[in-house]
Amino acid sequence: MSKLQLRPPLLATLHCSLLVLLIINGAAAAGKTGELTVIWGRNKDEGSLRSTCDTGLYTTVVISFLTVFGHGRYRTDLAGHPLAGVGADVKHCQKAKNVTVLLSIGGAGDQYSLPTAKSAQDVAEHLWHAYLGGGRRGVSRPFGDAVLDGVDVYVDRGRWGHYDELARRLRSFGREKPAVRLTASPACSLALFDDEVETMKTLSLFERLHVRFYNESSCDYNYFETRPFWGAWRTWTSRFPAARVQVGWPAMEEMSGFVDPQTLRESVLSSVQDDANYGGVMLWDRYYDKITGFGRAIKDIV
Repeated sequence: MSKLQLRPPLLATLHCSLLVLLIINGAAAAGKTGELTVIWGRNKDEGSLRSTCDTGLYTTVVISFLTVFGHGRYRTDLAGHPLAGVGADVKHCQKAKNVTVLLSIGGAGDQYSLPTAKSAQDVAEHLWHAYLGGGRRGVSRPFGDAVLDGVDVYVDRGRWGHYDELARRLRSFGREKPAVRLTASPACSLALFDDEVETMKTLSLFERLHVRFYNESSCDYNYFETRPFWGAWRTWTSRFPAARVQVGWPAMEEMSGFVDPQTLRESVLSSVQDDANYGGVMLWDRYYDKITGFGRAIKDIV
């Protein structure tokens, strides 16, 4: 008789425990973050930085690129955008629109690298004094007194060697002032890295990763074969549990990896948001997004 009397409380306890586990597991999923990042500065017809922020679509705008660095020379290439006025636009984006503004270094060219630890330190110093919270006599500030929120590393060619020293040095600058935001935009294929282990260690220093699932057939999303994409996504999210991982997506149909917004919503975002470190979406780029309206079509679900 006593055993029968004990069963209901026991079942109730088990039911409650199961409920708690379900709640915990549900909380572990990131869900929608609202974070939409866009690359700006690749086509003068995309509109100004100010107009990009005024759309209300983006939470982060990445100014692209500082295309020359690492050998004592530096050049910012904004594909026809005049540098004059960008600083005022940066301030507008930050203060009036609450948009994070980063400078991306690297890109598709071959005039950048960090051949030594010394070059990494030198580039970090230059970034701090030319674009961030520093300032040194003799160092030109292309955007005037505007202070960018941080740096994105977009290594399209070459090695990731010494970028760990760059990241550590940049991070050290923010100890007494607002922290320097550090993000990276690596290609989705690990096979592209010369030294996978060292590159993984380097990328672990960045708070957010915009993984580029485009222009790389081995891990692009493909309507007919999705396993490479999902395998790559799981690798990135599992190897970098402390980082927010954004899905880097093309906003133009001509780029490999493109899928229409509806497919991205239903077949990709609905699943990647189950991962605790899902961090949103990064779009390449503002020019194509302005034409296609891709960002607006997915904004409510990112």
